[in-house]
This record gives sequence, C-alpha cells and structure tokens, in this order.
Amino acid sequence: MRIALAGAGAFGEKHLDGLKNIEGVEIVSIISRRAEQAAAVAEKYGAGHSGTELDEALARDDVDAVILCTPTQMHAAQAIACMKAGKHVQVEIPLADSWADSQEVLRVGQETGKVCMVGHTRRFNPSHQYVHNRIKAGEFNVQQMDVQTYFFRRKNMNAKGEPRSWTDHLLWHHAAHTVDLFAYQTGKIVKANAIQGPIHPELGIAMDMSIQLKSETGAICTLSLSFNNDGPLGTFFRYIGDTATYIARYDDLVNGKEEPIDVSRVDVSMNGIELQDREFIAAIREGREPNSSVAKVLDCYRVLGELEQQLAAG
Repeated sequence: MRIALAGAGAFGEKHLDGLKNIEGVEIVSIISRRAEQAAAVAEKYGAGHSGTELDEALARDDVDAVILCTPTQMHAAQAIACMKAGKHVQVEIPLADSWADSQEVLRVGQETGKVCMVGHTRRFNPSHQYVHNRIKAGEFNVQQMDVQTYFFRRKNMNAKGEPRSWTDHLLWHHAAHTVDLFAYQTGKIVKANAIQGPIHPELGIAMDMSIQLKSETGAICTLSLSFNNDGPLGTFFRYIGDTATYIARYDDLVNGKEEPIDVSRVDVSMNGIELQDREFIAAIREGREPNSSVAKVLDCYRVLGELEQQLAAG
C-alpha cells in the first residue's frame, strides 16, 4: 500500500509514525505548503518524493491512497480531487466545514467507488472502544456524557506550538469529535442546542462554546469547548451510565473512582491514530467500507450544520 501524505505538520507526523507500524505500507510522497518542510519530512520517513502541490502526488502512478492533514477549509475539495484521480483517501477530521460540502464528498465517493474515510479518532481510541464494546454486549448504557475540550490557542498555533497558516474552529473541528462519538455510543442525535461566547477580534471565531445534545435513546450530552483555557489541555470524556462511570482521556480509561482500567488488549495497539490508519489500510485491502467512512459519520455534519445556523441566528 503506497501512501501520499498531504499536510506535514504536527498531526501529519502522528500519522506517519503510526503508518511505520503497519506491514506492507510505504510512504512515497509528502506534500506540504513549504517545500523545505515537505523535503525534511520526506527524508525523515523515507519518502522518495516531496512537493508543495497535491496534484503532484495525485498524478503519480505509485500512489494508491492519500491521507489529508491539511487545513479544514481544504478538506472537502481535496478529498473529492483524490477520489476523482483514482486514489483512496483518508481525510482528517472534519470532513468539511459545511453540510452541503459533506454531502458532496459522499456523492463523489459513491460515484467513484473509492474508500473515503474520515479521521474520527475517538471511534478508534482503546478507551472509547472499551466502552463501545460494553454497550454492544448489553453490559452498559450511557445516560449522560460530560465532555470538556480545552486548549489555550489565542493565536494560530498547531499542536507543536508552531505558527499555523489557517484558523481552527471549535464547532466544525473540535465539536465534531464529540458529536460523532456521542451518536456512535448512544444512537442518532435528535436534539441539539449551542451557544457561543464573544468573537475574537483578530481570529474571527468564537473562543468559547457550549453544546447540548440528546440522542434517540434518551441519553444526553453536555460539551464545553474553549480556546481560552490555560491548562490542563485536551479533551476529557465522562460517561455516566446505568452500571458504571468511565472517564476517558485519549487512549487511557479510568472508572469514576479514578482507578485505571486495562485497555491494552482492546486492540493491536494503544495508539488511536495508528488504529485509525490500520482501519483505512485494511478497508482498502479488503474492499469494504471502513468504520468512520463518510456515510457512517455523515450525520455528525448534519448536526453541526444545524448548530451553525442556530449560532448565526443568535
């Protein structure tokens, strides 16, 4: 499986580190906005080609699939371009920053027959897989999820603290993780509300946001998001259920008493990004729909679109 990666920033390298552990995968092309960055990352991971334009990778016969870690605003158009060029594609979360664009990516995927998967990593983190397996086994039902997504990002910075060329978004990026996970664990979302704080005068986005969700099973979710929080940073999930309470911090899981739960045997790795990439490669090789395919995560973007309309209406 010969892979091109576009977007050689902090998250792109997380994918490259995960791909190193998957048998039969070769990184052949690295694309980045800056030629020197693309060349440096290509050398580090053994890719024979680097460049600044996605079309360079799409024109190559030795590229089977593309992973997009580019700015949110490019995701939909680039995913469509990959599939129309005959390449399978994994696009990092979010799939798009509008409901209309999300639907168009689905349409092109169905038209081309190419695997198109979205990086909804929470479906793959061992912590959330553990909870999902208990739900499927009928041993646990979610009554409420309480989620905090907190960063300190008053300037355009990436996960490495380096300057970023684009503006991140609480709704279309960070809320997407929880909206999809809540539906994945509890069922279709039937009610959603959102409010937001002041718009940042330079970044042009809300720095604080609160979202409420309700699923068809009656479970509820409260999501708090902030770019103003000066630590601790990250996303923390509390599952309150009928038989237990779980707290998930990325790949780690504890119960309500903060006692660690061993999730090392949930999957073949403890790295959610690697597991996500393993699913992408396996789906292509096996000719099947992956978990977090566009079709499976699409309803998340319907909900985000409805929330955007609410926020715009004030």
